[in-house]
Amino acid sequence: MSQQPVLLPYADPAFVADPFPLYRRLREEGPVRRAVVVGGMDVWLVTRYEDGLAALTDPRLSSDIRDASDPRLLERLPEFERESMMSNMLRSDPPDHTRLRRLVSKAFTARRVAALRPRIQEITDRLLDAVVPAGRAELVADLALPLPVTVISELLGVPVDDRHDFQRWTDAMLVRGEEMPDPAVVDEAWHQMHAYLTKHLYSKRTRPGDDLLSALISAHDEEQRLSRDELIATAFLLLVAGYITTVNLIGGGIAALLANPDQLTLLRDRPELMPDAVEEFLRYDGPVSPGIARFAREDVEIAGVTIPRGATVLVASAIADRDPARFPDPDRLDVTRRDSGHLAFGHGIHYCLGAPLARLEGQIAIGTVLHRLPDLALAVAPTELSWQPGSLRGPVRLPVRFTSPGGERDGTPGPVQHTEGDRR
Repeated sequence: MSQQPVLLPYADPAFVADPFPLYRRLREEGPVRRAVVVGGMDVWLVTRYEDGLAALTDPRLSSDIRDASDPRLLERLPEFERESMMSNMLRSDPPDHTRLRRLVSKAFTARRVAALRPRIQEITDRLLDAVVPAGRAELVADLALPLPVTVISELLGVPVDDRHDFQRWTDAMLVRGEEMPDPAVVDEAWHQMHAYLTKHLYSKRTRPGDDLLSALISAHDEEQRLSRDELIATAFLLLVAGYITTVNLIGGGIAALLANPDQLTLLRDRPELMPDAVEEFLRYDGPVSPGIARFAREDVEIAGVTIPRGATVLVASAIADRDPARFPDPDRLDVTRRDSGHLAFGHGIHYCLGAPLARLEGQIAIGTVLHRLPDLALAVAPTELSWQPGSLRGPVRLPVRFTSPGGERDGTPGPVQHTEGDRR
């Protein structure tokens, strides 16, 4: 197997729109491949399902960037309060990870998530009420983005009016394509985010509510189970991780159905399939691509390949979740597929804590769209859809048209027929 790194071509719109032909080739060429990914990072891609599953539970592979030998990984973080950025459970290992996750998990019990269903449905209906009369919508801006932002804002006790600010700051920190973001821009965004969180946490301390941040402040103030840096970093993680991938799950799931109208019709006719369908959207074209980063604490052998200490290992969930050794006919969207076992939410101790909430939001949002927007179709050609070019995958915009309550469909020309070549 050649160890010459393969460059993932983020400057190529065709790859950004549909990376799966290249992903398939990489998986077929070998279970572990060197590659250059977003931000010019040199990584070792783990491309097959069983190897990825094992890697995500291997204690020799750390989540802490400080175990990486590539200094650019730390340099890409804002210099200001760099340690604060590191002090969250996503970038920590036991025992710190165990303690932090135990504290935060109290807000994500199955009972609490289930109790959010009526409110999520109410928000979804209100957002669609605003676009239904027009017979057309842009489903990222009109639904996929504001829904999870509103839900996580309410769960954390953050005023919804502030959501535009932390969305803007988050966008400034994201790595997109081949280029790293401007360090000065990242530093400024983190300065503003840090100042906002500090002020908001102070407000919660003086006027606590029945929300997760108030509970975390109590753990910091009374029980000394959270340091100041951990409190700020955890608040940051929950705000950002609490919405950004769910936006892509909703937008990407609807886009997948529009590209596969037989599956859209099946799911509309059989709404009881929605829970399995959401798992299939996550497997088929999940919100993280190519996958999940880990850092080798020592030389590690994966599938016969020795990965040196300090190297970045990317468990390529987007590639592994189409491994034919695990999923029959993996390149076909099948909303009736059962027992997916996908890696889109990770695996092991770092399995996504917010997965039940993301699933619920995806089921309600996509199910309500199918129920309330008849004759749903793209309002542009499939080739005109633009996709995020970095490690977070989803449509940037999703213009659609449908039949309005008056019985008329928006008359703007747009494709309603799909060919096999349109399908991702």
